[in-house]
Amino acid sequence: MLLSKIIHHFSDLVNDHSLTSNPELNPEITGVAAIDEATNGTISYVEGGKFASFINSTDASALILPLNEKLHQQATERGIAWLATPEPRLLFAQAIALFYQPYQPTPEIHPTAVIHPTAKIGNDVYMGAHVVISQGAEIGHGVIVHPNVVIYPDATIGDRTILHANCSIHERTQIGADCVIHSGAVIGAEGFGFVPTRTGWLKMEQSGYTVLEDGVEIGCNSAVDRPAVGETRIGKNTKIDNLVQIGHGCQIGAGCAIAGQAGMAGGVKLGNRVILAGQSGIANQVKIGDGAIASAQAGIHSDIAPGEIVSGSPALPHKLYLKVSAVYSRLPDIYQSLKQLQRQLGKKSD
Repeated sequence: MLLSKIIHHFSDLVNDHSLTSNPELNPEITGVAAIDEATNGTISYVEGGKFASFINSTDASALILPLNEKLHQQATERGIAWLATPEPRLLFAQAIALFYQPYQPTPEIHPTAVIHPTAKIGNDVYMGAHVVISQGAEIGHGVIVHPNVVIYPDATIGDRTILHANCSIHERTQIGADCVIHSGAVIGAEGFGFVPTRTGWLKMEQSGYTVLEDGVEIGCNSAVDRPAVGETRIGKNTKIDNLVQIGHGCQIGAGCAIAGQAGMAGGVKLGNRVILAGQSGIANQVKIGDGAIASAQAGIHSDIAPGEIVSGSPALPHKLYLKVSAVYSRLPDIYQSLKQLQRQLGKKSD
């Protein structure tokens, strides 16, 4: 595919008319690659000036660059074709889609699939080997159910949703349209509900619902639990990574991003567009406002205001955390200074 054809395709996607290029070069592009692994015929991208050194060493035939004239000149001097946009990474993601499309099976129902006669199945559905669809389940149009998926009674799956191999959808689960549930994920299993008694733990039955709104994606081996009463809800277009734990009764807003190994206890409430980095943890009933960000391994024990950025455990405002971290690295020197001061004052140090 000639670069000019790719640019024409991108022009239909970029609405602010800020897409520019060096039109004198028009190489044939056969694929995409990371800039440090690119070869002749591939297109790659650079997000900003701190990656300028890669332009001097890459073998890419074309680059997607930010609106930075120095980077444009640098690529031109190396004879590399380029196009520029305010969001290079976003355009690169769209470039990948020009050269790769995920596996899309042809609609069919495998003869080993077990479908209860009361289940409702939409049109153009694919069901792989050993799929189990239980009584009262409803499957929308264009749904893809890969092998070994189990869908429990009365669960509903929206149109065009993809359920990858070996995921489990428990009862009282409602999954919207255009969702993706990856392998090993468990949606709507019982929340961790036990009441202490004098003789041990009494199991509290989890009679609530789990709701995934349209466009939600759940990564491999993640769990979204259903509550004793009420619902656990994941908002529209929220993306959840692998190995994430969503406790019973959590309410997660729209457009959130939750990275791997993050976890939240029951009753947590996230606003819209919240970002949780890897291994962050949230205590029971905590509320996090719209647009807040928790950095990796943040331990959140109290409410976070909208737009706040927090780090550390227990979590602190990020700017304060940086100051505390700077002091922490100096503690041995501070301690030695304290001991010396105590000796000067004639006191014993601890």
